[in-house]
Amino acid sequence: MQDNHLFIFGIGYSALAFARRAAGRYGSITGTVRSAEKASSLRAECIDAMVFDGVHATDEVRAALGRATHLVQSIAPDAAGDPALRIFEPDLRLSRALRWIGYLSTVGVYGDHGGGWVDEATPPRAVSERSRNRVAAEAAWQALGAEIGVPVALLRLAGIYGPGRNTFVNLADGSARRLVKPGQVFNRIHVEDIAAIVAAAAEQRASGVFNVTDNEPAPPQDVVAYAAELAGYPPLPDIPFESASLSPMARSFYGENKRVSNARLSHDLGITLAYPTYRDALAALWTSGTWRG
Repeated sequence: MQDNHLFIFGIGYSALAFARRAAGRYGSITGTVRSAEKASSLRAECIDAMVFDGVHATDEVRAALGRATHLVQSIAPDAAGDPALRIFEPDLRLSRALRWIGYLSTVGVYGDHGGGWVDEATPPRAVSERSRNRVAAEAAWQALGAEIGVPVALLRLAGIYGPGRNTFVNLADGSARRLVKPGQVFNRIHVEDIAAIVAAAAEQRASGVFNVTDNEPAPPQDVVAYAAELAGYPPLPDIPFESASLSPMARSFYGENKRVSNARLSHDLGITLAYPTYRDALAALWTSGTWRG
């Protein structure tokens, strides 16, 4: 894919894992960050990072975007819409190079299903404002792709974890808690599996919706208990959800309960997850010592 050029809006935790995996597979890898310091550190990894504040366009970003064949958008939308589209949609409409768009969304767009299963054919019914913004951004990217004849993959991510962002970190800093809400489950995905899935979607120029999640929706307290056992911590006490002190955002996550199917990953993309369950991932993070990041 050396004749192809990758552009990433928002090189954060997940997008950086993908960019590192994509190294050597593209003629160039370019993307945006929010600070000059972050841009400088990424250039040391041969990622041509440049600053985009979500408001102002620069000629540097426009030039890189103009030669991009593969585009990944990982910046979250706001109430005014998708920031990349808001600023650069005219440039994307004029592009003659663009061949694929990947939009990193969230399984939060499905809303609450009382613990029932959802898949890619399940219509979004977002509850929170942030998830409604995601639904609108998804639709905007799909509409643009249809108009300019470029395939768009909507990659809906579950709860993200990996090196430096996991339950062991929470145990070490004292923030881990076993919150118990009967019947509540969450889906998760290891950041390296995210990178592999985005890479496969880009290489295959996949289109449509893909749920980027592991194989086992699980109660959050079970994850904490398993990590504590692996790390040799004493069992943490159960904290009833109703009496727990939580931020409004954290409490809103518990208002949505669903099991998310990932069948399209293997069926359509040929993906075999490296970490199909939280147990596989946590055991690998702990034994390798990479949990610290």
